[in-house]
Amino acid sequence: MRDEISTLEAPDTGRDDRHSKVGVLLINLGTPDATSYWPMRRYLKEFLSDQRVIETNRYLWWFLLNVIILTNRPRRSGEAYASIWNKELDESPLRTITRSQAKLISASFAEKLPNVVVDWAMRYGTPSIAEKLDVLTSAGCDKILLFPLYPQYASATVATANDKAFDALKKMRRQPAIRTVPSYEADPVYISSLVTSMKKSMADLDWEPEVVLASFHGLPKEYVDKGDPYQEQCKVTYECMRAALGWDETRFKLTFQSRFGPAEWLQPYTDKTIEQLARDGVKNIAVIAPGFAADCVETLEELAVEAAEIFHENGGENFAALPCLNDSPEGLDVIEAVVMRELQGWI
Repeated sequence: MRDEISTLEAPDTGRDDRHSKVGVLLINLGTPDATSYWPMRRYLKEFLSDQRVIETNRYLWWFLLNVIILTNRPRRSGEAYASIWNKELDESPLRTITRSQAKLISASFAEKLPNVVVDWAMRYGTPSIAEKLDVLTSAGCDKILLFPLYPQYASATVATANDKAFDALKKMRRQPAIRTVPSYEADPVYISSLVTSMKKSMADLDWEPEVVLASFHGLPKEYVDKGDPYQEQCKVTYECMRAALGWDETRFKLTFQSRFGPAEWLQPYTDKTIEQLARDGVKNIAVIAPGFAADCVETLEELAVEAAEIFHENGGENFAALPCLNDSPEGLDVIEAVVMRELQGWI
């Protein structure tokens, strides 16, 4: 009976999947539209109002956010963004790079996968995820791959991006089929690209780092205690890189940056580690940020400027913040490899 069933012709549904379009939506964290007070305030309010980002009493947080934080922080954050702003295009580097990633991946797919449509969106700010889902469905995409550009999973990054997409889907009469990209912390292409990019950047220095830090964005320890796998996945990426480099833990260290508020965050802290290394007599260090798919304020200002100042103020001499994968050939290799893997069965 099974053999008989397998030989039956599939019913004619009138649909030719060979000509069905598949959408790929690259999603990054977000960016303000300008560095002045009100655009910064709008961006920070959307970001810091996200319950995936700030898991605390909502009434207490509403007061702290709207009465205290949003009074002063937009100016300070605006100054940080202004120092790294792409003045030619009047936008943040994150917007510039993410757009370029989507454009270059789209061009790469143009001939070999002409039915795949690639676009990009931001979780906070513009262009919004809902807006770009409308663009993709209007272009005829009845299948869409959501690709939050975070190699390591955190509920405050990957989950909230997917949440926003699902919120948009709730309002659609005709929903596309949806897939989401899982974490790829140990993906061989990702690890190889990180190491290759890192070696290229270090080769451009006229000095050799004694220590290199792999600095990942921090997360409140409480989130990990609740079950978030982020810390362990960061360790996996770090260990894979260390094995590929053939370095020991003295030369290549794992740290976490960008902590906010009084709560304990994942340790060791990047800034404290840099300070201690300088005090211990280390004169030359470099920092790489493997968890960021594109350079942004956390890498271009927090690491390249603030961390460098900490190092120099405590006796260090040479400091380099190595670039993220961005839209480099290595960075595009990672995005394309993950997309091709996750589109299997759809293309």
